[in-house]
Amino acid sequence: MRLNAPKQITWLIAVIFGVAGIVAYFVTIPGLSANAFWLVVVAFVILGASTFIKGL
Repeated sequence: MRLNAPKQITWLIAVIFGVAGIVAYFVTIPGLSANAFWLVVVAFVILGASTFIKGL
């Protein structure tokens, strides 16, 4: 199995989701605070998928 580095835009999107989830956990943001855990999960899934799928 060959792993690939994610593209810069994919990495940036994952970081935005992850940071939004972490901030929403500590600061009450309507609509995001209830889903803070899932934002971080989505960020990790995006990064994980981008290492397995070439060109993502």
